[in-house]
Amino acid sequence: MFLWGSNAREAHPIWFHHLLKGIKNGARLYVMDPRRTSSAQWADVWLGLNVGTDVALSNTMAREIIHAGLARMDFIENATEGFDDYKASVEPFTLEYGALITGIPADVIREVAHTYAQADKAMVCWTLGITEHHNAVDNVLSLINLSLLTGHVGRWGCGCNPLRGQNNVQGGGDMGAIPNKLPGFQDILDTRVRERFERQWGVTLQPKIGWNLTEMLGAIDRDELTSLFVIGENPAQSDADSNHVEHLLRKLDHLVVQEIFLTRTAQLADVVLPSVASWCEAEGTVTNSERRVQRVRKAMNPPHGARDELWIIGEIAKRLGHDFGNPTAEDAWNEFRTLAPDFAGGMSYARLDALDGIQWPCPDESHPGTTFLHGRLWESPRGGRPAPFSVLEHSGPVEMPDEEYPLLLTTGRRLESYNTGVMTGGYESALHHGESIDISPEDARRLALVDGALVRVSSRRGVLVVPARVDRALHAGLVFMTLHFPDEVNTNVLTIDVADPQSGTAEFKACAVRVEPVEVAAGSPH
Repeated sequence: MFLWGSNAREAHPIWFHHLLKGIKNGARLYVMDPRRTSSAQWADVWLGLNVGTDVALSNTMAREIIHAGLARMDFIENATEGFDDYKASVEPFTLEYGALITGIPADVIREVAHTYAQADKAMVCWTLGITEHHNAVDNVLSLINLSLLTGHVGRWGCGCNPLRGQNNVQGGGDMGAIPNKLPGFQDILDTRVRERFERQWGVTLQPKIGWNLTEMLGAIDRDELTSLFVIGENPAQSDADSNHVEHLLRKLDHLVVQEIFLTRTAQLADVVLPSVASWCEAEGTVTNSERRVQRVRKAMNPPHGARDELWIIGEIAKRLGHDFGNPTAEDAWNEFRTLAPDFAGGMSYARLDALDGIQWPCPDESHPGTTFLHGRLWESPRGGRPAPFSVLEHSGPVEMPDEEYPLLLTTGRRLESYNTGVMTGGYESALHHGESIDISPEDARRLALVDGALVRVSSRRGVLVVPARVDRALHAGLVFMTLHFPDEVNTNVLTIDVADPQSGTAEFKACAVRVEPVEVAAGSPH
């Protein structure tokens, strides 16, 4: 198993528990991460690659697999396209060249490439260490390339597996919370698809791709977007270069926030809709990382007078002249099933209950659900549309260290905290008390810092004062912070807002910073 750009031990602890069972049963774990994380401590091999060199590592491994005759040519010829162009594109990535870029010794890259290619079953799992880069989509495609090259896809114990960062991220995509898709991942530019929704909804849909959050912020800056409705999101704290984001949110003519907590974004709003019926106080469904749709059942009644999201949205629609009636969560789900073929006849509430969840696609009542989404690739000939290889170039971080800002900051999560700290902040933790900046022993010695010393962290966008934490998991030149404690330390005042043009995700994983000791006055509690 490759755990690539993911500290699952801390970010996905329940899932990691199952991974440990696999290790006890003989599975080999390879961790690709610039830090020697708590996940890497369980690995057979840790590949401490330089930040932002994932494509280079993948291309180097691919070239070695091809030259060693370990590519799965029968699968490639039957199920893929574009292999010859891909093969030519990785040719410059010799083991020596890959080692120079990634910082991983050539013999280690060779060993890992051979082990992966020769394994009967192998999978690649990744998270934000892959997707929070200016070339996020290329990073993901590079891992898909490796899976196609070796045939490790569409079979038991194989596959390309993004571990979702929050519960029901997959469900949000299922429901159409993507700028270019309607519910069920249907293309909004497809006339026949739009017509089906128009008949059901009684409205005319524009054949136009919408904006993602990064593009919305840009549109606010250009005065092309003047009103924003935010539901269950906290961009004032979670987005890169947060000083600039807060400036843009204040610039809006009208900001509405629908939330359980009074987040920093909600504090900027003109109108706050307190959706205080939380997930355990409402009915519905969630979809997990393996496309398994599961029922959520109301476990307790919400506080008196509280309303859930469905009711609030329905009431807004009514005041805008379109009466949804009084739909239940099941009514909404059933409407969705009539419009989305992959979720159609076989995924009623009754079947979801009876089978403890179903993996889509599930077209009819006799279908058990689809365990392997890409199992069709093993059918002959080709199993329908072939899977494409992608030609990708290495592109390092946009902002690299220099004389003025000599350290590279990367961000991530810690086990006992969650996202922007809205739900986990304010509670005493036995494991971690507030934010710090983790720094390597080498850099600590160079700066004459002891563990717990107060430091000033500066980037081209902002300045913070935090305690330093000496951490042997880091190599010299790399520092680490989280986003969990924004009320005390808003790490995102430092991060850069350059984003992947394809995904809209900002490059949270790399920005140049400077760390300086802070002189503490006598008698200070520090």
